[in-house]
Amino acid sequence: MRILIALALFSAAASIAAAADLSGTWTAAVTLDAGSGTATFVLKQSGDRLTGTYSGTLGEAKVTGRINGDAVEWSFETEDAGTVKYSGALKSPNKIEGTAAYGSVGKGTFVAERK
Repeated sequence: MRILIALALFSAAASIAAAADLSGTWTAAVTLDAGSGTATFVLKQSGDRLTGTYSGTLGEAKVTGRINGDAVEWSFETEDAGTVKYSGALKSPNKIEGTAAYGSVGKGTFVAERK
């Protein structure tokens, strides 16, 4: 019985990741050491690669990243903060949760939801 439950949970998680296409507009609620804010990402997925744009408090920037199963990461460069990195997990086809490192600004967490 435990094996059946474990297989069912694994299959459900695998189907979320396999069916995931992160293309679209995402709004991320970000909480950092230095404060909180909202970032908007317009992402395009091609295979396991992500490209797109960031807009938010630090202006606008080009985004690159990858998805591997339910693990997602992307980054961009800004003049004010340097390299900004997001690393998270796909919680559903429309929700990503994880950590954000905003270069010299600080570290924290984010929850992104697809618009």
